[in-house]
Amino acid sequence: MKRRDLILSLGGIVLLPLAGSRLLARGEMTAMNDDKLNLTDAQWRERLTPEQFHVLREAGTERPFTSALLDEKRDGTFVCVACEHPLFDSSTKYDSGTGWPSFYDTLQGAFETKKDYKLIWPRTEYHCAKCGGHHGHVFNDGPKPTGLRYCNNGVALKFIPA
Repeated sequence: MKRRDLILSLGGIVLLPLAGSRLLARGEMTAMNDDKLNLTDAQWRERLTPEQFHVLREAGTERPFTSALLDEKRDGTFVCVACEHPLFDSSTKYDSGTGWPSFYDTLQGAFETKKDYKLIWPRTEYHCAKCGGHHGHVFNDGPKPTGLRYCNNGVALKFIPA
């Protein structure tokens, strides 16, 4: 590497954060998400029922076949019960037979994922992209066109009819 190239590379590393903060100040950079909802546990407990808190904030699981949304078949949108971030279109809901509301696709930007090793083998856990609430796990045994099954805790959802 030439000395000039090294100096230019180092200069770019130093100046890039400054340029990014300047762009953010002018509202031209949108890669960073300032729309996150960050509350304390006490604030979440005020906002959620004990069962919702257990599922969304402690990565718990509701009992199967207990969700009122399991049989929901109307047109509309399923949103996060904690922050009302849109998650699923009702057209992607299907009966997986598992006892939890299941979907084969999500709305764009709905979730973030991470690996979960609680049952020894790795699973993909998904969380609301806005509030970080745990919703469930995604599996590769769903219907076409995606082949995915988003197995969602019903207490973590709210249905908004079309």
